Amino acid sequence: MPKKQNLKKSRGTIKTKKAKSSAKSKKKKTAKKSVKKIKARKPAVKKKKKIVRTKAQKPSEEQQTALIQKGRGRGFITEQEILIVFPEVEEYINLFELFLEKLEANSIQIVELKGGILSKGSEKNDLFNKLGITKDKKRLDLSDISEDSIQMYLREIGKVPLLSTEEELSLARRKEKGDKEAEKKLIEANLRLVVSIAKKFVGKSLTLLDLIQEGNIGLFKAVEKFDPKKGYKFSTYATWWIRQAITRSLADQSRTIRIPVHMVETINKFQQVQRRLIQDLGREPLPEEIAAEMGESVEKVRHIINISQETISLETSVGEDEEDSTLEDFIEDVKNMTPDRVAALELLKDYVTEIISELTPREQKILEMRFGLKDGVAHTLEEVGQEFDVTRERIRQIEAKALERIKQHVGIEKLKDF
Repeated sequence: MPKKQNLKKSRGTIKTKKAKSSAKSKKKKTAKKSVKKIKARKPAVKKKKKIVRTKAQKPSEEQQTALIQKGRGRGFITEQEILIVFPEVEEYINLFELFLEKLEANSIQIVELKGGILSKGSEKNDLFNKLGITKDKKRLDLSDISEDSIQMYLREIGKVPLLSTEEELSLARRKEKGDKEAEKKLIEANLRLVVSIAKKFVGKSLTLLDLIQEGNIGLFKAVEKFDPKKGYKFSTYATWWIRQAITRSLADQSRTIRIPVHMVETINKFQQVQRRLIQDLGREPLPEEIAAEMGESVEKVRHIINISQETISLETSVGEDEEDSTLEDFIEDVKNMTPDRVAALELLKDYVTEIISELTPREQKILEMRFGLKDGVAHTLEEVGQEFDVTRERIRQIEAKALERIKQHVGIEKLKDF
């Protein structure tokens, strides 16, 4: 019996071993099949072309300068034009930010692709959002706020088409004959010229709207005085009138103390020379050095320095805190006399009154009028003579006699100390 049991066990062991070996062979077969499948797929993978992303070309300085010049001429640039210069903004984000700062410095607006104009505060953030660049600032929703007056004005004048030379001459001839409609068209077609000139004066104490308004006044004068027979182009002729109106307005309104227009131009030239010499010399230039550079006399340069000073409020705080002293507390009042001087004058007045009290009333009155002892105004011999109804010679004689009596007075020694 034990032998039979052992045979059964050995047979069972052999069967299990065979089963395990058959399972292993099955696994090997499936593995081989999968390897074959992978190998069969490999050629398809090899056929795929690798896409190599090349780095975007860096926007050149010439492209940026050309776009800024274009924006200066018309006052704005479009987003499409920016994307042509900066096709891959993410690659050169720092350069793009510097470019936007240049646009803002030149007062150049950015027009949306839909036709709207971006406000200055949201230009950069708007473009970053549109170009897919993450920024912390949120986009300003222009639909929820009223349009800026400058934007509305630019949009309105942009609807008027520019005139050709022939159209300008035709309208000018009609204007000379009293055609008000032709005069209106000539003005409206050149309002953009006023805006482009006014933007060059931004930052000089007047707002852009004020500058445009003053420039429009110059444009009206140019239309009024333009003579088409002389053969000049109207825009060239009008530019001088517009610039003159703006510079005169700046001279009249930009300073508390008005400076003549010709001196404003001289001061601008002086400041340019001064800045250039500071860069070259590394220090503040002397008046003699500025005079040699400008071709002016030293006295003229000193005069320019004197009148070009800006006014400062006496209420300007000197310390860091608002409760500290103001500038007024540190400026000497040269008109007010010191207490000891006031006391000395009062004493002198008492001595003089004591001495002239011994003269006759007529002599006292004549001396008071002649030397301004009462009202501080010295009158002439003729004025005193008219008061007493006598000649100038008679007044002179009475005055001389009264002064002689004063010289002989015993209290005259007291006046020598004054």
